[in-house]
Amino acid sequence: MSQFLKSFVKNESGATAIEYGLIAAGISVVIITAVGTVGDNLIAKFEDIAEKIAE
Repeated sequence: MSQFLKSFVKNESGATAIEYGLIAAGISVVIITAVGTVGDNLIAKFEDIAEKIAE
């Protein structure tokens, strides 16, 4: 039983998986924010173009 506990404490694969998951979540948030901002700017640009064409 003590050997199992020692190996369990030394095992870092679960911590590594959690770290990779947190990194992936952070990157996802950055990508979603960037795409949202670019999308808003693109919509504004198209609305400006549409207004100038309608004049």
